[in-house]
This record gives sequence, structure tokens and C-alpha cells, in this order.
Amino acid sequence: MAKLNARDEARRAAREVDGTNPADYSEALERGLLVLTAFDRTEERLTQAQLARKLDLPRATVRRALLTLTHLGYVIPDDKAYRLGPKVLTLASAYLTTNPVSHVVQPVCDGLAEQLQASCTAAVLDGPSAVMIARALPRHALPIGQGIGFHVPATKSALGLVLLSGLDEERRHRHLVAHSGLDEEAVAALEKKIAAVAAAGHSYVAHEVEQGFHSIAVPLRRWDGTAIAALNIGTSVERTSEVDMRERVLPLLAETAGKLQPQLV
Repeated sequence: MAKLNARDEARRAAREVDGTNPADYSEALERGLLVLTAFDRTEERLTQAQLARKLDLPRATVRRALLTLTHLGYVIPDDKAYRLGPKVLTLASAYLTTNPVSHVVQPVCDGLAEQLQASCTAAVLDGPSAVMIARALPRHALPIGQGIGFHVPATKSALGLVLLSGLDEERRHRHLVAHSGLDEEAVAALEKKIAAVAAAGHSYVAHEVEQGFHSIAVPLRRWDGTAIAALNIGTSVERTSEVDMRERVLPLLAETAGKLQPQLV
């Protein structure tokens, strides 16, 4: 049997932690999805060799995945490289059209963005990231970079810390061990930070995801009290002070989350 590389060992360890039965797990499907999600705004075109290095996978594995994804229309050959095809939008569309949170929260984000003249985002937890499922910008802002589907690090963003605070202690620990890449001491320190967020009911982060930018977030809970998403306001530190974020923006976010709760099922 071929020896697993470090990344494969980490993936297999994560599956063992969450209780997945190895016999029920398709590593071929996992690797195909890894190839599909390797493309981003900074790397729109990737060769087989670049994908193999980025994902720490054998080139033969990447080649088979690319040929399959090309046949299905999810990636398109571009000279000696590959890029995503329009068909990938059907995956996002299916999620957004079947996710009630997106439907309910998008108009709310629109209203808050205009009222506060700042970006407003709703996100859910996706492995090591918080992924945006609703997003609105004030009219004066240029719609550059971040939008629906954009990921921010869960352990460094206000959205992510709030989402992690919604997990119980056992699930939170498993999640951090599997996705943070930190040692036990660092995980323990992060768990204390997240516990403080849970106790406060919100998270404020400045200069972590983007220099000169700060954000404050609260959990969005469904009707039974379970946290299912996070809602935030983000803006430059020059436009809005930390005091204003805490004293003016936070109460409005908390009030909005409370009004949304009966609509989230």
C-alpha cells in the first residue's frame, strides 16, 4: 500500500475524529472536489502541475480529476492550464435557492448596508472558513473582491469566531483540531477566546482579515435557539470608530438577529 502524504494523513485523521466510516468514504470524490475548489480569484488558471503542488496530490490523480471535471463541464481547458467553467454556478445556485437563510437574510443585509453605510454579510461555517451566503454593500462602495461564496478564515474573522462559538465544546474542539492546523496549546488558547465570544454574544475583530478594516458580528439563531449563521457589519476604522461599532452598530445587529429568529427554521 502506498504511503500517505502528510495532507492525506491529516484528512484521514479528520475523518476518524468525526466518526466517518472509511468504507463509506470516497477519496476519489474528495480529491475531485479539492481540485474544483483550488481555483480562486488569485489563481483563476492552473496547470496540472500547479494543482498537484497546491493540493499535495499526485499529478496522475489531478489529471484524472481534471479529465472528469472537463467532461462534466465544471472546468475548461485553457491553453496548457484549466479554469472553472460556468457550470460551477449551478452548484452555488442550488445552495442559495434551497437555503432559507439566504432568502431571509439578503434583504436584511441590503437594508443594514444602506442604513449604516457599511458592508453587511451573513455567513456559515465551512471547514476552516466562514463562507458568505448573503452580502450587501452601500451604494458608494466599489463591489470589488468579496461577495457571496467568498471565504474568510474562521479563527481570525468576527464572522468565523461567532460561528465557532455556536458549537458545543466537544464539537468545537474536534473542529479546531481538524481544521485549524494548530498544536494543542494553541488550540486551547483559541478555545478560551471563542468561549469568551460565546459568553459575550458577539465578536469584534480589527485588522485581522484586512488591514485598516474592522468588523462586528452576532449569531443568527433559528426558532429553537440553535446558531445556524452569523451576521456582521464591516467597515474601515477611519469611517467608523470601535466605540461606534460597539455602542451603535452592535445593538442594531443584535436587535435585527432577534427579529430574524422566528423566520429561520
